[in-house]
Amino acid sequence: MIHRLQQDILQWQGYKTTSASACGKIGLGTIESAFPGGVFPKRAIHEFITVIPEDAAASDGFIAGVLASLMEDGAACVWVSTSRRLFPASLSTFNVAPERIIFIDVNTEREALWITEEALKCEGLAAVVAELNEISLIESRRLQLAVESSGVTGFILRKDGRKTASTVATARWQISPLPSVTEEGMPGLGFPRWQVDLLKVRNGNPGSYVMEWAGDRFEEIEQSRKYETLPEQEGLKFG
Repeated sequence: MIHRLQQDILQWQGYKTTSASACGKIGLGTIESAFPGGVFPKRAIHEFITVIPEDAAASDGFIAGVLASLMEDGAACVWVSTSRRLFPASLSTFNVAPERIIFIDVNTEREALWITEEALKCEGLAAVVAELNEISLIESRRLQLAVESSGVTGFILRKDGRKTASTVATARWQISPLPSVTEEGMPGLGFPRWQVDLLKVRNGNPGSYVMEWAGDRFEEIEQSRKYETLPEQEGLKFG
């Protein structure tokens, strides 16, 4: 009875059972094993800590890679912000068609939060991305209730990292840029590479990973190869 109750609770929180995990994979490799049932939770709020501009740009790129999988069925995504720096055309690097992203730029945090909540209630969307300075516990609960009802995935980019304990996010991430690596003898920059820290996972296991966007998919990099690059080589930072 306890096991069945645990499985019911996980499903209510947006997790799929182990038997359904194979069809729920989104290509994050071993990162997905950190979540209950080994599958990325879609009906959930994912919080990204983006205190400095470099982390914000890296988070944009990482989220874009996830959106490539979430939007495979043709659904659209809403991106809400009061001070967006993302260049829409750059999303094509991660196989996301910019025209399928509905960008909503507003003047105040209050407007951004209201639009985010309303967008998360729209079942026809694949995901909603919101750039917010801060969000209260009550506000985060409202967003979580919205995604549990609609099945939409929510991504919150938090610029104020001092209040990270005040939300009910299913997962809390921090993405930092790493130097890219080029093919031997080739000029230019390599694929985007990130230090991915999964700081919190509800009912799961936090961890640290090094990930790279290898043209059309995520690829996990061994920690020993983390800085396999020339000293003068400048890292590729998505922003």
